[in-house]
Amino acid sequence: MKKYYASIFLFLFFFQNSIAQGLLSKSEMHFTRQDSLRGSITKERAWWDVKYYHLDVKINPLDSTIKGSNTIKYKVLEAYNRMQIDLQKPMEIYKVIQDGKSLKYTREGNVFYIDLVTSQIVGSTRELTIFYGGKPKVAVNPPWDGGITWKKDKNGNSFIASSCQGLGASVWWPNKDHMYDEVESMLISVNVPGNLTDVSNGRLQSVKKLKDGTKTYNWYVSNPINNYGVNINIGDYVYFSEKYKGEKGDLDCSYYVLRDNLAKAKEQFKDVPRMLKAFEHWFGPYPFYEDSYKLVEAPYLGMEHQSSVTYGNGFKNGYRGRDLSGTGWGLKFDFIIIHESGHEWFANNITYKDIADMWIHESFTNYSESLFVEYYYGKEAGYEYVRGIRKNIQNDKPIIGQYDVNNEGSSDMYYKGANMLHTIRQIVNDDEKWRNILRGLNSTFYHQTVTTKQIEDYLSTEVGMDLSTVFNQYLRDTKIPTLEYFFKDNHLNFRWTNCVSGFNMPVKIVIDGKEKWLKPNIEWSSETVKAEKPKLKIDSNFYIAGFDITE
Repeated sequence: MKKYYASIFLFLFFFQNSIAQGLLSKSEMHFTRQDSLRGSITKERAWWDVKYYHLDVKINPLDSTIKGSNTIKYKVLEAYNRMQIDLQKPMEIYKVIQDGKSLKYTREGNVFYIDLVTSQIVGSTRELTIFYGGKPKVAVNPPWDGGITWKKDKNGNSFIASSCQGLGASVWWPNKDHMYDEVESMLISVNVPGNLTDVSNGRLQSVKKLKDGTKTYNWYVSNPINNYGVNINIGDYVYFSEKYKGEKGDLDCSYYVLRDNLAKAKEQFKDVPRMLKAFEHWFGPYPFYEDSYKLVEAPYLGMEHQSSVTYGNGFKNGYRGRDLSGTGWGLKFDFIIIHESGHEWFANNITYKDIADMWIHESFTNYSESLFVEYYYGKEAGYEYVRGIRKNIQNDKPIIGQYDVNNEGSSDMYYKGANMLHTIRQIVNDDEKWRNILRGLNSTFYHQTVTTKQIEDYLSTEVGMDLSTVFNQYLRDTKIPTLEYFFKDNHLNFRWTNCVSGFNMPVKIVIDGKEKWLKPNIEWSSETVKAEKPKLKIDSNFYIAGFDITE
């Protein structure tokens, strides 16, 4: 029987590969015009650059409605008079005002086209206000199948939150719903019943009590923010805080939890300063000191809402009490606190322009979990964790999705993406250089929306090696690269198979206790080996398979 040597759970190898090939042979996905309108930079989007939103909404728990307005300030990049605004059914726009005049608009599915009357002069900054309302889509399985969650806490108080990555922020408020153009600053005004508190992004500017017994919370975001990162969290919250002494000075950390969970939160949320210490070490300063850091209890698992990270992990370590790595290390920390907060660097600081490149968010953030473990429990512990999560890889379809149609790729962007990065770290073979590369990513692309190409090019440049075939292998293909080898006449013969064209990733092996680097390609290569009965072992930190063709 042939014997396999691999740095993966090899019993999955043929199983996963056959599944992948079967799925890839099926007919391609079909996309609609609505997918294109949602996912592409249309002419009606490209001519204007959003600068500022004032989202002013009233939340009514009694009938699950949202009603209000969004004032949009924008810069004119090209002269044009038709604007695309996104707002999903069943929400409705009631009126649009510019320069004191009502504007005409038409609807096509989830898109509203607004016809502007006043000349749009290139370089000028203009403003309009959209009045809207309705019953937004109810979240089915948040945060994955999101919308608005309307629940009650155990004391009968309303417990409400938004979650809308992928689905889009236009599920509950009108905006330019494409990731390429982040608003530069934002005021979020949320009116709620008087017995409740709203927690949104940025810093609380004021709370105004109205004559009808309601309260309006005004939150100001001073940094660029992506649309799905904008959130509302409404409940019977209590509050505590601390200051974290970080790389840029004192960082205000605020915590909002349901009244009955205060004691549990004060204990469990001790992971926040631990997270900040580890991630500032690996990635550089927390990217939003001006807007503070908040951790907010929510009626679903959690989400990386910028400066307002939501939490619903039951005040337990692990992922709902489970270790996703199967190594034991995953129970040393609260998964939601670490993972969702890691997105402040990779998702909120560095943001994909197209959701097809969602790996930029999830691969790095999933990988950050192992770096957290490494920071506190040692290098081998971190390595064990990232190797352990390989059992969750499916190799079902490519990690990168289809562009311009709001389509994300395989969920392998989490575990496989993390192991791709871990593999690249082995190629770098210099821990301090690798740390500087990760920190450099966050400084080079600070508060920017990016493409896969930008990240690939940066990593290739900083690593000092063309990594294009590595990215093609792990991001755009489903096969696990296999190092084939055999010994003959004091020579080790080796090559890559089950791989993309031109795959040439170096790999570290051990022969009879001695480390050695190979530089295989898809053709057979040979190196002299002096041992009489050599035994080869592949470094398990490379996400590859190995096959001795003589056994």
